[in-house]
Amino acid sequence: MNSDISIVALSLQIALIATAVTLPLGMLLAWLLVRKKFRGKFVLDVVVSLPLALPPVVIGYALLWLVGSNGWIGQVSKSLFGSTLAFTWIAAALAAAIVSLPLVVRSFAAALSGVDTRLEVAARGLGSGPWRTFFTVTLPLAYRGVIAGGLLGFVRALSEFGATIVVAGNIQGRTQTVPSAIFTRISAGDTDAAWRLALVSVVLGVAALAVHNWLIKRSANGNESTSGGAQ
Repeated sequence: MNSDISIVALSLQIALIATAVTLPLGMLLAWLLVRKKFRGKFVLDVVVSLPLALPPVVIGYALLWLVGSNGWIGQVSKSLFGSTLAFTWIAAALAAAIVSLPLVVRSFAAALSGVDTRLEVAARGLGSGPWRTFFTVTLPLAYRGVIAGGLLGFVRALSEFGATIVVAGNIQGRTQTVPSAIFTRISAGDTDAAWRLALVSVVLGVAALAVHNWLIKRSANGNESTSGGAQ
């Protein structure tokens, strides 16, 4: 039981750190895709969405090449810290972040698209700078969608298996997450332990998705009310 608790704690740690990485990066990418017009926008959109189309194992293998001893990130890490990032929980968090990033960006893009740009223009006309406009006008109007996107990314990061096991391995107490632990229990024939961890995954997933769907519904109702009031 103590082993299961440590596995769940490590999985939550990895998912939270992955979400913390994807939130600012996802917002920046969503803002570029929704608010800006520039050459290469289509290419950026394809690159951001690519993890949705690739098998997670491919992403994990590419990351292993980057953070391993032969990759430039791995070489920099080895020169600074004496070891590479491969087969560490940091690599697991990085893999989870990359796999969940497209979902976060799509959710944030939808939230930003629902914000009336006339309000942003009005704020800029009153002397508000771009950063102040974003934090005082755009973000408060889109916050439900932003939180929903963050939750969706968290759930995806929590359930990641393919990319994580390739780049971080399945080392008990170091990189073993709930999905990889379930795989290990099933392989060993320990079905009771596998079902316990599976139940934890279901509970965490249902809770996060329930809040996500509630926020999306509230956001949709708020947009309808705003549109009705404007008419």
